[in-house]
Order: sequence, then C-alpha cells, then structure tokens
Amino acid sequence: MTRQKLLIVDDEAPLREMLCDYLPMHGFDVRAVADGAGMSIELDRFGPDLVILDVNLIGESGYDLAREIARRSRAGILMLTAVGDLPHRLEGLAAGADDYMAKPFEPRELLARVRSVIRRLGEEERMPASRVRFGRCVLDMAGRTMVDPNGADVQLTSMEFDLLCVFARHPRQILSRDQLCRLAHNRDLEPGDRSIDIRITRLRKKFETEPDAPAVLVTVRGEGYFYEPAHDAAGHR
Repeated sequence: MTRQKLLIVDDEAPLREMLCDYLPMHGFDVRAVADGAGMSIELDRFGPDLVILDVNLIGESGYDLAREIARRSRAGILMLTAVGDLPHRLEGLAAGADDYMAKPFEPRELLARVRSVIRRLGEEERMPASRVRFGRCVLDMAGRTMVDPNGADVQLTSMEFDLLCVFARHPRQILSRDQLCRLAHNRDLEPGDRSIDIRITRLRKKFETEPDAPAVLVTVRGEGYFYEPAHDAAGHR
C-alpha cells in the first residue's frame, strides 16, 4: 500500500524532529523543511499529499505560502498556529487551508486531524461536482436532494435548498444577509426581515453535529455567514 506523503513546514527544529519521528510510525512518508524556500523545492520534488504548515514562520507569511501551495499543487493544508481565534482561522481557511490547529498540541490529536483531512480530500475527489458535503449530510445540487449518513432523505424546502446552493458555490466566503437574499431568492432583504437567519437556524439542526455551536454554517458577528466545508461526516475537522 502506498504511504501518504506529509510535508512539514515549521521553523521550530524540535517540533520538526518530533513529527519526523512520530508520524512515520503511523504509516506516513514524512519530510520537513524550515522555510518557504524549502517548501517550494519539496512541492515539486516530494509531491506531498498534505502540507503541515506553520502560520508564523520567521520573516514569512504562512497565509502567502498556503496560497502558493493551493496554486501549485493539489496537496491538502493543515495550518499550525499559536493564535486560534476566529479572524485568524478565517484568514487561513480563505487562503486555502483545509484545517487549523493551535499550538501546543498533542501528537495524537495532530495524527487524528491529518487522517481526517486526507480521508476527506479522498472523498471529495470521488464525489461528483454536483454533490457537496454539509456536515453530516451531502447535498446533491443536480438532484435537488440531501441525504444523511444512512442515505435517508433530509427534507428541505425550496428556499432552504436555494440557500445551500449559494453557500456551496461560495465556500469559505463571508456572505452578508443581503447578499444571501439576492443570490438565493433574487430579491432585496427588507428592513427587519429575519428570514435568512431563521432558515439557517433550521438548516443547522439538519446537518450540524452541534447546532448550538455550528461549525459548518458559521456566524461572523456583524458581517453575515461563512460556509466551512472542511468537516467530515462525524463532524470532525
């Protein structure tokens, strides 16, 4: 069986050494570099399936490196950071990251995240372009249906379906309520109209693992909503 290739890009030598010892014990082919120049070489020479990328490299922007990875390869990106608040996570995800993990971390948790991202990327490659995952469920835009993990139909109204299609076409992009109303329903949002919020609340109950702490349709206070596709059927990132 072919071993999945992991490229670590981090300027902390002890961390690189630890991961180069730990991850091969769990079946991965691992290489590590300290900076963007090394990463650029290994993207072509090594051809990683997943890049574990530190956001805060000395003198370099991890976000810019993530954009380079997304532009040059099909590798997944797991970003490491000492800052795990929402604005930084949104910036990383918008740059092309598939998952985000705060330092310090337990190696076992990193291993679980690595496996989850690789599994999810494999599922996405096999999934037709018209099918999009929303948390525990899969939306079939061509068939206008949604199914749960057991293959059972999830009931959607026409307006709920149209709203999900807008999110599916704009992943990791903050959309205001006005934008969602125009794109999904071809009308302007009237003052005091909370219909978008109500539909999103109902949709979260259908596919979020924890509807009260949504991780798929995320509220961005004062701005709107954000669709994060990087969750597998169990709700893990």
